[in-house]
Amino acid sequence: MKPKKSLGQHFLKDENIARKIIDSLTGNYSNILEIGSGKGVLTKYLINDKNLNPFFIETDSNSVDFLKNEFPGYKNRIILADFLKYDVNQLFSEPFAIIGNFPYNISSQIFFKILKYKNNIPEVVCMIQKEVAERIASPPGNKKYGILSVLLQAFYEIEYLFTVSENVFIPPPKVKSGVIRLNRNSTYQLDCDEKLFFNVVKTAFNQRRKTLRNALKFFNFDKKESLTELLSKRAEQLGVEDFVRITNNISV
Repeated sequence: MKPKKSLGQHFLKDENIARKIIDSLTGNYSNILEIGSGKGVLTKYLINDKNLNPFFIETDSNSVDFLKNEFPGYKNRIILADFLKYDVNQLFSEPFAIIGNFPYNISSQIFFKILKYKNNIPEVVCMIQKEVAERIASPPGNKKYGILSVLLQAFYEIEYLFTVSENVFIPPPKVKSGVIRLNRNSTYQLDCDEKLFFNVVKTAFNQRRKTLRNALKFFNFDKKESLTELLSKRAEQLGVEDFVRITNNISV
């Protein structure tokens, strides 16, 4: 695989921040996948904990060569691959946590991939662009609340943990970063068609300035219940259960 240089990855150099990110993991599981290992600032803490069963995935070949030289005992666990295209079921037969400093340019795509494996991923601790972190953790009614907010909050409890200065990276990004934690909630299946739910949420927010009656006008609603009040609102005003209600009143 050729190295990729344009994923917006910035390498953390602050050891205190690295330890703080590692310490943010709360679960009792041992299986861990680090996404975007870079120069190994988080990697070495995962390796030093002998109770963990870590794997590391990195898309830049130069970084992978560095990591394998730095941690020769873990060569077989350092994978040169694109997480977005990689079948993580190859690594773990049991649930696993995810940790990492996600490349800014693909962080949203990483979360959509995590949603596909949500029943195998009980916890995620990651550092991403502050604006994206705030959006994901935002409650309904906030202007930052969006597609990822709804889809992730449907299956995870989300906490915004702390902000990280741009000055602790090489090279420094132009924006601050935020660290968030996702813990799997008890919803293992939505009370509606999940694929349709995702479609409804995306369609609603793609026209977020419109009321839902106009944003969702191409869906066929039946008359199971009155949605007059919900459909008079905008997407950012609705929580997960509201979107479930709407989905259940659409004829497929």
